[in-house]
Amino acid sequence: LIMRGSVTLPLRLKQQFSSAEIVARSLAGDKRVAYVTYPGLETHDQHTLAKDQFAGKGYGAIMAFAVDGDPDTQNRFVAHLKVITSAVSLGHDESLIVHVGGSGRGGSDRYPPNFQKYGHLRLSIGLEDTEDLIADITNALDETFGQS
Repeated sequence: LIMRGSVTLPLRLKQQFSSAEIVARSLAGDKRVAYVTYPGLETHDQHTLAKDQFAGKGYGAIMAFAVDGDPDTQNRFVAHLKVITSAVSLGHDESLIVHVGGSGRGGSDRYPPNFQKYGHLRLSIGLEDTEDLIADITNALDETFGQS
């Protein structure tokens, strides 16, 4: 089974990496999102290094972000998602998200800006249609902020 699955791995990763970059840019452009940390964004502090090391192959399928609000707001956002699944582990062929709280963490200097205020959401992009993922996120943001 592993050998059969490995045949399509490059195609799956290419799709996930492409979708992740589009989703990250969409999140970064939404005023209800406090921050997005993804090496494919020019605003990432190590974007140049990532660009050199990944040599145009994509920037991965996992990002961190926070919606503008307290931990309860982060959790309400996750609860409103319909396509993206809340999970405690990441890295699957379906899109998964987990809320990581901001308090009580050692080594917070390695976490995104404002981590202590917001915590963050780790999002692992799967193989769903990119437009469906963005629509799911937008709808969840609308529901969270009462704009539906």
